Amino acid sequence: MQINLNQNPHLKIFKLVSQAAAKTGNSVFVIGGYVRDLLLERDSPTDIDFVTEGSGIELAKALSELISPQPKVSVFKTYGTAMLRYKDLELEFVGARKESYTQESRNPEVEAGTLKDDQKRRDFTINAMAISLNSDSFGELIDPFGGQEDLKNKLLKTPLEPQQTYSDDPLRMLRAIRFASVLNFTIEENSLQAIKKEAERIKIVSQERIMVEFNKIMLSKRPSVGLKLLEETGLFQIILPELTALKGIEEIEGMTHKDNFYHTLEVVDNISENTENLWLRWAALLHDVGKAPTKKFTKGQGWSFHGHEFLGAKMVKKIFKRLKLPLGAEMKYVAQLVKLSSRPIALITDDTSDSALRRLLYDAGEDLEDLFTLCKADITTKNPEKQKRFKKNFEYVEKKIRQVEEKDHIRNFQPPISGNEIMQMFGLKPGKEIGILKERVKEAILEGEIPNDKEAAIQFVKAQARELQIG
Repeated sequence: MQINLNQNPHLKIFKLVSQAAAKTGNSVFVIGGYVRDLLLERDSPTDIDFVTEGSGIELAKALSELISPQPKVSVFKTYGTAMLRYKDLELEFVGARKESYTQESRNPEVEAGTLKDDQKRRDFTINAMAISLNSDSFGELIDPFGGQEDLKNKLLKTPLEPQQTYSDDPLRMLRAIRFASVLNFTIEENSLQAIKKEAERIKIVSQERIMVEFNKIMLSKRPSVGLKLLEETGLFQIILPELTALKGIEEIEGMTHKDNFYHTLEVVDNISENTENLWLRWAALLHDVGKAPTKKFTKGQGWSFHGHEFLGAKMVKKIFKRLKLPLGAEMKYVAQLVKLSSRPIALITDDTSDSALRRLLYDAGEDLEDLFTLCKADITTKNPEKQKRFKKNFEYVEKKIRQVEEKDHIRNFQPPISGNEIMQMFGLKPGKEIGILKERVKEAILEGEIPNDKEAAIQFVKAQARELQIG
């Protein structure tokens, strides 16, 4: 089959690559994800992979000489690859190769091979297609494993026997699930069974590589597609057992609780309709993670999960550490949202005090809108009347909070009087008394005892200092 590249936005660079190949006597083909996305008519990726039956490094250097200004070629001799940038594109060149694997590693033994050898080693048939850029066959599609047909059928298949493919490189199991989630494809049945059999092999893959694929699943349009496949294949239990612990419904004395695992997947899908923020999606994924260890049945009262938000927030740090996810602002943000995830629900009453609203404003700060996005996503009832009522309740709390914020300016609260000012007022040196006075000012403002302004704070500090016999 011939692919018409004349209207392709990258025709110019393809022509230059073709010239470089002719100059060095090498063959050259575009391969992998670029070809797949071109045939799917998806947005063109900014990275393009080229394979040659000669030296990828030599070909990249020859191309660089044809471009002005001449781009730098980054060479990776160990892997026989080279990379250069052209405008907004990242171009990678590799020599066609055969691979063989050992049981202990996903790093293969590599030797030079033909284009077909290289296509065999690809993960899926839809990623094994190549387009010739050679002058005598420019634009010809080379598809030895029926990738084009699998694209039409939205099917993920491996070029070779699937169990061997996944055993050789277990990361491919996660890639299969990621493509199923991102492209809305089905994993072919033999391939799916092979993933189930080889799931334990994922343990030889680094956490960093696992999380790259996992986060791509989390960023897909409907993450539950991939998350359900992770659970079905047994990979979820290995990667994030704290979450699969939420699976199942128990019944005692005719009383049950909902399946918090599948509820969580619904919440992640709900929030994904409203945000592409990866860490807000993670907050949705972990918002109920503390429910498994806090689940309790009390005779006559039923099931409870007391304190699950606080335990869940503590679990976030351990989970992020184990999974090699960022331990800075991202982790703190997720833990904060998990901890606060039930707070707005408790405020859905007419007699909620302004001090409770002020405290939520103070605790949530800049994350308040994201907290409400999470709370609304947490509404998974299928009853339209209940859904309408719950959403209306949240809108009511949001309105009350806005009114309090306009009046008291609590968000991102900074005390109206500083520690230095308190020290100057009483001629004190730094010490615990300053901290006590600052804390009392904060509490008085949050409780509504004094307004959030400087003069009121000064008068309050003077009264507190007399009471504590300070100064």
